[in-house]
Amino acid sequence: MSPAPRPRGLYLITPDEPVTSRLLQRVGPLLGAGVAWLQYRNKAASAALRQEQAAALQALCARAGVPLLVNDDAALASEIGAAGAHLGEDDGALAAARALLGPHAILGASCYDSLQLAREAVAAGASYVAFGAFFPTTTKVVTRRATPDLLRDAAALGVPRVAIGGITPENGRALVEAGADLLAVIGGVFDAPDPLAAVRAYQRCFQATPAA
Repeated sequence: MSPAPRPRGLYLITPDEPVTSRLLQRVGPLLGAGVAWLQYRNKAASAALRQEQAAALQALCARAGVPLLVNDDAALASEIGAAGAHLGEDDGALAAARALLGPHAILGASCYDSLQLAREAVAAGASYVAFGAFFPTTTKVVTRRATPDLLRDAAALGVPRVAIGGITPENGRALVEAGADLLAVIGGVFDAPDPLAAVRAYQRCFQATPAA
């Protein structure tokens, strides 16, 4: 069996949208425009709403052929049959998540500004590592800032590298040139006047730079 192709492109993360039908309306038209992966993230939702929204997004993503990952919650990812999960440093053990999700799930880890955290994450079963924030962002309080050199140094880990934090179509290309396989974005798409055009603009960051 040939290995799965290395992911490359826009890693779209959902906004904190409280109405499930509106969330689907906002996400659905974007999936076919060049989204490589979708991550469900809603820090303001109750457990019941998270389950409802994650299940609805999984059905939407399955129809579009886009892998869905669940932020912070490997158990929910397993419950709804998502492609995988993304964990921060306080969201549970990666090894336990890998055991729960199985060997073929996509399991990501936030590694912030630390190559050592990335090494430990890969050793514990992470299938990709995420670094950031690279630029100022309004999505969360940022206390650690990553640099493009970190993306270059992480190439030796042999897993996809995700860049996150204040990324725009204008500054994203330099991160792709430094080795980012995926650009993770929330507000740059969902706060844009034309989210569909924004997705395409992020895609152009990859068109001029060959895959590493």
